[in-house]
Amino acid sequence: MAENVTESEIENPERRKRQRFVAKRWGSVCFWIRVDGERIPLNDLSLEGFSVPAEAPLPEPKTFPFVLQIEGIPDEVRGEARTMNFVVGEGGGQLGCRFLSFVGDGGMVLHDWLTAHLISTATLRISEKEAAAIVAGPSLI
Repeated sequence: MAENVTESEIENPERRKRQRFVAKRWGSVCFWIRVDGERIPLNDLSLEGFSVPAEAPLPEPKTFPFVLQIEGIPDEVRGEARTMNFVVGEGGGQLGCRFLSFVGDGGMVLHDWLTAHLISTATLRISEKEAAAIVAGPSLI
C-alpha cells in the first residue's frame, strides 16, 4: 500500500498496480478529498491514489496533506499524497495523485470503503470476499 512507495515509483508516475474505481455511486460523486480547506470531488480512487478535475497541470510535483471523505459517512482517512501527472480532457483535464502515507489505520479504512463501494455498484452480485480481493488485487484493465 501507500506506506511502501519507493523513489523510483515517484519518478515514474504512471505505474498503477491496483484497480481504480469511479468515485460515483448512482450517478453522484461519493468520494471527496479535502486539501487546504477545499472539498474536491474525486474522479476515481484506488488503494494507490486518486484523480481530481483540474484546469491545468501544476508547474512541479507537490506533496500535500489530505483528508479523504465518503458521502454520508462521518469517518475520514488522513494522510499525505503527491501530485504525479496531468491528463488533458474536457474542461481542462485531471490531476493524478498518489498516496504516500496514511495516518493510523487509514489504509485499512480505505480498503473497507472501496470494498463496500464495489459491492454496491457492481452490476453482478459479488461477495464481500470477492470484492475485497478485487480491491486489493492488480488492475483488471
